[in-house]
Amino acid sequence: MKSLVSWTGFNAGEGISTMNASELAAKIDHTILKPEASAAEVDKVIAEAITHRFASVCISPPFVAHTSAKLKGSGVKTCTVIGFPNGTHKATIKAIEATSTIKEGAEEIDIVAYLPHLLRLDLDAARGELIEIVRAARATRSDVIIKVIVESAALTSINKGREEETIKLACRAVIESGCDFIKTSTGFHPAGGADERVVRWMDHYGAGAIKVKASGGIRDLRTARLMVAAGADRLGMSAGVSVMNELGGQDSDAGAPGY
Repeated sequence: MKSLVSWTGFNAGEGISTMNASELAAKIDHTILKPEASAAEVDKVIAEAITHRFASVCISPPFVAHTSAKLKGSGVKTCTVIGFPNGTHKATIKAIEATSTIKEGAEEIDIVAYLPHLLRLDLDAARGELIEIVRAARATRSDVIIKVIVESAALTSINKGREEETIKLACRAVIESGCDFIKTSTGFHPAGGADERVVRWMDHYGAGAIKVKASGGIRDLRTARLMVAAGADRLGMSAGVSVMNELGGQDSDAGAPGY
């Protein structure tokens, strides 16, 4: 399939060379989703997010109430995951999980889509699953931010030759179901995480109707720059603090803010 997006002359730093630390921090969902995470580890992530003024703290559902209480008044949002990490729960179960976590204080939810619908390019089924969850979520909190994880590395590796078509359909399902973001990855799939080519497709086919969250494998400033330059509005990462420290070091070396 001929690509609809040109990559010629792409510069990873173009358009973001004046972004300062606070602007980068505002794009980061500071994340701790490992299944063995302790309450003490979550509290550390919460404190880091408040210090750096990250966009949100993304935690597993059992930590939502605790995290929401800790973040109250900080300006940092509480984010959680639904149907994580495989997306194989029934839509009804995902809807219940979404409703429960929103009632406990989640302001943003990242839903793992059911991948077989997307792999079959079945728009009706993909959209239908999301609509069921969105209706339940928005009935609980009308302004909840809803992101859809499509495990893009798996989609593009399995649907060889139809990679761009698959991402285009995923974007359409997210838009038509009334969600706010399309997100690349859980960070747990062996196929891999965020890829700048896919992020550019998502930005293109989102057409301003949805935003893009790049997640999975973003562990340094260079990769964060690539994803933002490709069109990512949010960055899901557990390495947010080290990236901010790396940016701070570059600022110090340069003698001026920004990168």
